[in-house]
Amino acid sequence: MGRRATQGKEDAARLGERLGRASVVRPPGPLAWIHAASVGESLSVLPLIAEIRRRWPALGVLVTSGTPTSAAALAVRLPSGVAHQYAPIDTPAAVRAFLAHWRPGVALWVESELWPNALGALRRAGVPVILVNARLSDRSFRRWQRIPAVARTVLDAFVAVLAQSSTDATRFQTLGAPNVQAIGNLKLTGDELPADAAHLRAAHTLLGERPRWLAASTHPGEEEIVAAAHAGLAQRQPGLLTVLVPRHPARGAEIAAMLAARGLGVALRSRQELPEPPTAVYVADTLGELGLWYRLCPISLVGGSLVPHGGHNPIEPARLGCAVLTGRHVHNFQSMTEDLIDAGGATLVDNPGQLADAVGTLLAHPEQRARMGAAGRHFAAGHADVLPRVVAALEHWLTAAATGSGADPRSSR
Repeated sequence: MGRRATQGKEDAARLGERLGRASVVRPPGPLAWIHAASVGESLSVLPLIAEIRRRWPALGVLVTSGTPTSAAALAVRLPSGVAHQYAPIDTPAAVRAFLAHWRPGVALWVESELWPNALGALRRAGVPVILVNARLSDRSFRRWQRIPAVARTVLDAFVAVLAQSSTDATRFQTLGAPNVQAIGNLKLTGDELPADAAHLRAAHTLLGERPRWLAASTHPGEEEIVAAAHAGLAQRQPGLLTVLVPRHPARGAEIAAMLAARGLGVALRSRQELPEPPTAVYVADTLGELGLWYRLCPISLVGGSLVPHGGHNPIEPARLGCAVLTGRHVHNFQSMTEDLIDAGGATLVDNPGQLADAVGTLLAHPEQRARMGAAGRHFAAGHADVLPRVVAALEHWLTAAATGSGADPRSSR
């Protein structure tokens, strides 16, 4: 873990939490443990956390995640009274120490977190575990199919699996998961990403009518594609500003150096630099500001999709009225992205030329841009029933945990 900490992949000041050593006091009373691996999963359960706090006020909530970026995002967005810790690594000792301190009465794990040691320990302790917003990519499904007995043993630790889609539900059922329901995707619910009002006003004043677009949550290999697209666009769009938000802010200086080597004017937000007129690409290498840039840029490429990473949540920009562009590597958000494209809120691009053409067309035709933005907003707003359905499916176990009734986790299969 020490090497990962030096690479920015672990929080050096909180490594003890990864070994199961709590850094905060457990609140009194019954407790629900919610685990979400990274930023997207963590933010997707915020509406669920708020609803649990409203419906079951006696039930404390602990949220765990595995990355520094998710911890930073949760630090400013978790409701008062909800604790955050880094998740313990899946070793018997770390899991044992974690559970001895927190003693959850119910565990809600998000998407595709399948930890054999932790699941086994929770089952032996009689703690019901529900896989919420569950998904299983085609690649993961094929991998688990090669070891069916292991898959069945791991999945049997869950008392219920609430799947994002019918495809996900079928995959979990095929692998032997119990009590599988296709509920819907929590990432289609929730509030708009926030933005600091003062920063938003200042940026509007500074940028004025300058043409601009955003490359959000980019990964290695994508920044070069974005740079090539900008170069192809700049002659057609005088004064064009490309805003680039890397998924991992620690890469900001490295990305800025690459862009400068290509002859592009670069400014770096982490150095308090501003996108002045000579700036061609503004590297916004800060945490928690995507909501700001989605509001400032009417066109957004969702990163992680031009390289084989799996994509990021396209609903976040769509919810804020952006015309969304995406590559085809979206297996983490496959059905959501396909549905958004079908609804007219997103366009598929494959290479720098297609990216430049799509951005150029949308900059030149504001009416087309507005139609895409409106279609995306409408699509995002059409899934308001997902959260109530998830809460209804969880009601039995949350009520049992809140009242301390100690229901047998096998009792509701």
